[in-house]
Amino acid sequence: MTVSLRFRFVFLFLFCTICVAEEERKIYLVMVEGGPPVAFFEDNTVSRKPGKKIDFDSEVLKAHAKHLEDSHDQLLQSTLDEGAYNKLYSYKHIVNGFSVHTTPTQAKKLKKAPGVKFIEKDRGVKMMTTYTPNFLGLPQGVWTTEGGDSNAGEGIVIGLVDTGINPFHPSFAYDPWNGYPRNRTQFPGVCDVGPHFPKSSCNGKIVSARFFAAGAQATGKLNASIDILSPYDSVGHGSHTASTAAGNHGVPVVVKGSYYGKASGMAPRARIAVYKAIYPSIGTRTDVIAAMDQAIKDGVDILSLSIGPDEPPEKTITMLSMFDIFMLFAHKAGIFVVQAAGNRGPGPYSTVSYSPWAVGVASCDTDRTYPSSLVLGNGQRFNGIGLSGPSFGAGLLKYKLVLAKDAVVANGNFPRTPQYIDECQHPEAFDPVIVRQSVVICMFSTGFSNGTSTLKDIANTGRALGFIGFVFAANPSYGDFIAEPYPFSIPGIVIPKANDTQMIMDYYEKKTERNNKGVAIAYHGRAAIGEGRFAKYNTKAPIVSRSSSRGPNFIDIKRNPIDLLKPDILAPGHSIWAAWSPMSVKTPILEGCNFGLISGTSMATPHIAGVAALIKQRHPSWSPSMIASAMATTATTYDNRGEPIMAQGRELYKLHRSTPFDHGAGLVSATNALDPGLVFTSGFDDYMSFLCSIPNTDPDFIKTTIGEPCSHSFRSPSDLNVPSVTISSLKGSQLVRRIVKNVANAVETYVYAVVPPHGVAIELNPPWFTIVPQGTQDLEVKLIVTQTNDSFSHGEIILTGSLKHIVRIPISVLPISM
Repeated sequence: MTVSLRFRFVFLFLFCTICVAEEERKIYLVMVEGGPPVAFFEDNTVSRKPGKKIDFDSEVLKAHAKHLEDSHDQLLQSTLDEGAYNKLYSYKHIVNGFSVHTTPTQAKKLKKAPGVKFIEKDRGVKMMTTYTPNFLGLPQGVWTTEGGDSNAGEGIVIGLVDTGINPFHPSFAYDPWNGYPRNRTQFPGVCDVGPHFPKSSCNGKIVSARFFAAGAQATGKLNASIDILSPYDSVGHGSHTASTAAGNHGVPVVVKGSYYGKASGMAPRARIAVYKAIYPSIGTRTDVIAAMDQAIKDGVDILSLSIGPDEPPEKTITMLSMFDIFMLFAHKAGIFVVQAAGNRGPGPYSTVSYSPWAVGVASCDTDRTYPSSLVLGNGQRFNGIGLSGPSFGAGLLKYKLVLAKDAVVANGNFPRTPQYIDECQHPEAFDPVIVRQSVVICMFSTGFSNGTSTLKDIANTGRALGFIGFVFAANPSYGDFIAEPYPFSIPGIVIPKANDTQMIMDYYEKKTERNNKGVAIAYHGRAAIGEGRFAKYNTKAPIVSRSSSRGPNFIDIKRNPIDLLKPDILAPGHSIWAAWSPMSVKTPILEGCNFGLISGTSMATPHIAGVAALIKQRHPSWSPSMIASAMATTATTYDNRGEPIMAQGRELYKLHRSTPFDHGAGLVSATNALDPGLVFTSGFDDYMSFLCSIPNTDPDFIKTTIGEPCSHSFRSPSDLNVPSVTISSLKGSQLVRRIVKNVANAVETYVYAVVPPHGVAIELNPPWFTIVPQGTQDLEVKLIVTQTNDSFSHGEIILTGSLKHIVRIPISVLPISM
């Protein structure tokens, strides 16, 4: 070889080596062949008694798990280059697969390897972010029948995959007087010890606590000061959801010296199993799926997911992402799975809960509000929000009113940006003589629009400079915004409507003297901030939250609709008091607080998890679909004033009548769900038939991903036996089949009534029927187009029993021309 050729060879080798080295690694989720997962492994030594939990610690199943893990290692070693990958987890309990951190080039090699069924890039996950037991009628209803709050949820374990838990919180305290057993032998929980999480954290209320961080660590984005490698919750989100589902009863809510009543979980005697998989800096699907795998192995009864993908998968149908497949097999293992519908509302096709085997939860408010007020010197009063004390005592003393930018130091050494001038983020920007003992108006501007400014910094500025109080006002240039009630360390009020701000500014300008350069030289305006910590209970409720994700449900990233209702159910998720973490690294204004008043479908989801625990306690043999059906058919679509539930929409502070695409079946009624009369049941085989009936779906792909062939399919996806009817393109007429089961203890006769969707006639056959206990009845629903529409219309079928059971079936139809 000549010198020139040798040089070129070395150059090319080094160039290619550098290219490979610089290729950024990603996390990939992989499903493989090579045997069933442990939960579904069968031989003559494994017992599969109905209703009995799997003994994952048996020698046979442990050996099978080891075999699967070894096969994953062998596949990687034989396919990928040495040193080019790092296996993060082996998934083996409900799905046979693993996650790997490697380059896209290596992932392409893996995708082509024999035995690899499915590979998906990890696109991350997000968090979907007292009084509610009373709002849902639990103390007078379910708790009474279960033996009171000291027994509600007894014997049920709720698993929560989230940001961890604050084990020192009284909502999770061990109570020797109420007899929490320290060792619940039926639940093989493990307590991972680590920073802020001593071994004593698993105390009988918390029966297991694990953390999963391999995916987060692989990204290199963890911050050691906040991303704590233990089950401890440095965010607050996980503690909030856990206490909402199963927090102890009657825990005093005290925040910054103010008392806000007593908090309780929906099922206060249920036990909590914690699976931390989300960190302040990052959340990966690989960690979440590993947490779900462990929860299912441990044998939780309920799996609550207030976290998850925030967008549909790119290259597969929505219901065949790894996340949804894991939920499917959790359901197959007998676990009730509840999932946040997402916070991408109010637009249509925004739900991130797609599958019939997981209950997707929408969010609403309750009738409790925390109103505050701003009173001007001329007597004008403006309503606002702010959990703070008043700027005056018993009288109506009013203080000097100052606009922030009128108090800025003229020659100060700081940037002239909105954060300094308008948003009150920096004390050094203001003349302390002007703002001391004043009510200062701080405006919404760029910093709040992009998330860099905080209400906490306004309060800190006010405290440092001696504000009497502050007004955080909507900026007419930006328009109205949605305000949440946060506790302020000084008197403060949020005015979220731009029209109110304009009237306040009109008063201010009339009362402010300016020189010929427009500089304020005297402030004659006066204002006072009212008490904001006292709750009122007279608001129309529930109202579906604006941010709550909506249907119709869809099958792919192009938003092609599917004949399945989502969301499934509605629960309180707006302004929910529950446990928090004093670190509060994502919400600085709650730093040091043990409770947070937080909103989102994240908060709605554990309400349903807790209600499911109460139902499971009463009916331990019920399948997950029976529990879901009981909640759906007994939900209400009317508010506390007997009027149809309303929903917030795109236009702020205006309401429209809610539909099943907003509220699902309606607001959950825990008491009625205990005794639904009839239920609709579906199992794994039904879900396979459903998947195989979806138009334009490849049966081979379904077999590859699920591991089962399309041996049977429905005539239409709408034939899946769920407690709703959804048809996304009704031409002429269509027959939909349902089967109901009588779970009451008596013979009952049912008749039906129908509220037809606009443009559709409904016929039910048989028009009436008598059904014995544990008996089943086939139903045929015929839908006939009478007028075509450009959009979905909604109605319902109501089955009324002779023993006063009422079964509601929502209908959503888009009637089109032939």
